[in-house]
Amino acid sequence: MESAPPTAPTIRLPFIDFARGLVMVIMAWDHVSGFWNPGHRGGEGLQGDFPTFPDFTQFMLRFVTHWAAPTFIFLTGVSMALSAHRRLARGDSERAITVHLLKRGAVLMLLAIFLESAAFGLPPLYFGVISCIGLSLIIMSFARRLPVWVIVVLSLAIILLHPFLNLDWIPGGPIHPWGHYLRGIIHEASLDVFPFFVLYPILPWLGVMGLGWAFGKVLLDTDPKALEPTPEADPQMRRRFLMLLAGIGVALLAGWFVVRLLNGYGNLVMRDGNDLQSWLSMSKYPPDLAFLLWGLSGTFLFMALGFALEGQVWFSRGVTGILLDLGRAALFFYITHLWFYRITPFFGQGEFTPPLIAVVVWWVIGILVLWRLGLRWERYKHEHPDSLAQYI
Repeated sequence: MESAPPTAPTIRLPFIDFARGLVMVIMAWDHVSGFWNPGHRGGEGLQGDFPTFPDFTQFMLRFVTHWAAPTFIFLTGVSMALSAHRRLARGDSERAITVHLLKRGAVLMLLAIFLESAAFGLPPLYFGVISCIGLSLIIMSFARRLPVWVIVVLSLAIILLHPFLNLDWIPGGPIHPWGHYLRGIIHEASLDVFPFFVLYPILPWLGVMGLGWAFGKVLLDTDPKALEPTPEADPQMRRRFLMLLAGIGVALLAGWFVVRLLNGYGNLVMRDGNDLQSWLSMSKYPPDLAFLLWGLSGTFLFMALGFALEGQVWFSRGVTGILLDLGRAALFFYITHLWFYRITPFFGQGEFTPPLIAVVVWWVIGILVLWRLGLRWERYKHEHPDSLAQYI
């Protein structure tokens, strides 16, 4: 298998790339399904509503994608901490790191305006996941200088208290569209005032990224090199770290169960029964506590799975090798996959509605094509270390 060269000497933890690559593949299914699967639904919790799915299969095909956004945003925070450490180690100043993060955040917001929004057929003022990450990076470029414990406290406060936030003092609605847009960006996801569409308000996603930053700092304090699957690694340290990852994942899953069982605080969409679909029906826009507990439990369990597998000789080959490569080129994959899957696939034209199996085939084809393109993109970045490509 062809391998993507790194852009610069850096701390590269394969289990993080594995988890990121895995959720990118899951996210790709969500989008190809949204473009081509007539049974696809979305907008869970948007303005207090919940979509009606045609059947339980379609519900589960959408539900499994809910791990993507929490994992992607959390790992963005982790990668930011590792990148800042690497830049400091090579002699960059704190100011240079701040400027780099500001530029990266700005590039993400420009990509959202000119590429992401058009791919979804929405106006440029659509505030989606890329805009949310970009603005959160801009905020974290300054907030990262705070002590880690302060970032943890603030991040948890954002996640736990955001449902109580009242933005009624900011004028909104069609009469005050910019106020409506501001309220949406902060907290109130909404698609009802054209062209001010918001699906990913920065609260509580900023809290998720802050926790990712703190976890990245914990990794650095643990000495990431000691965690790499090499003959010199301490087996006991690796075993303890694996148990830590798995233990956090299970604890978050237990927290989700308690929140859904009590069916009160932490549920923007209440459980209306005891069947599986009722238990799994949670708000994503904005994400409630139940949604984030479920999503982040997957994040840690995916990292634990990657950590357990990374010592295997075949880990960098085959399916897991593809996931690793996608995890290293996640932003490139995100932007290109939207446009690739919007292209009318080989199985239909116009109003043709493809069968579900054809959508699955198109999903797999897209992953393989974009994986190869991603390898070439990473090579280009390696050959042009001072280009704008470093921000994508």
